[in-house]
Amino acid sequence: MASRLFTLLRSLLAAALLVAGPALAADGPGTQAVRRANEGIKALLEQKPAPGSAEEKRLASQISAQLEGFLNVGELGQRALGDHYGKLSPAQRKEFLALLGELVQANYIKALRSNLTYQVRYLDEVEKDGGRLVTTELELQRNGRPEVMSVDYRLRKEGEQWRAFDLVTDGVGLVENYRAQFNQIIAKEGVGGLLERMRKKKAQKGA
Repeated sequence: MASRLFTLLRSLLAAALLVAGPALAADGPGTQAVRRANEGIKALLEQKPAPGSAEEKRLASQISAQLEGFLNVGELGQRALGDHYGKLSPAQRKEFLALLGELVQANYIKALRSNLTYQVRYLDEVEKDGGRLVTTELELQRNGRPEVMSVDYRLRKEGEQWRAFDLVTDGVGLVENYRAQFNQIIAKEGVGGLLERMRKKKAQKGA
């Protein structure tokens, strides 16, 4: 689960191959939300507080707050679980979404920290399924060689705020990736088995 998620998240970009609905201005509301989140989180990650210091704890809290404001883990989780979500007890739903949020954040931060010297090009924004699809392109150096990566951000509006509920890289998104894995685990081990696996993964990552 972690390896594929890392591949999906590390890009923070979008391919301009999918076009759905009327094109919007280059700097539409969805693009502004993605740009604001990318720049804000990157600025925080570039800080280097002393390990174990109060400043490090404060910074971790700020990063978490930024991600929670941008990533709608609740919708991501419900879409990924599909019909299984409605069968969870209130306690199971609460634990599932909490664990998923912590794991997604841990992987997101790890992916960004792996290469902070990158340039993001915001390519396009279109209406899609009542929301926005924002495409970007990321230029970075990997092993001393230039590389271009891409991802789609799928966003929905909540009040006055646009939040992402899916990131799609190389045609495979977080929702689709998680759905396939969750279905496989639940079929063999049930919801309890899925939650136990997520607890262990959280302990391994120190999320």
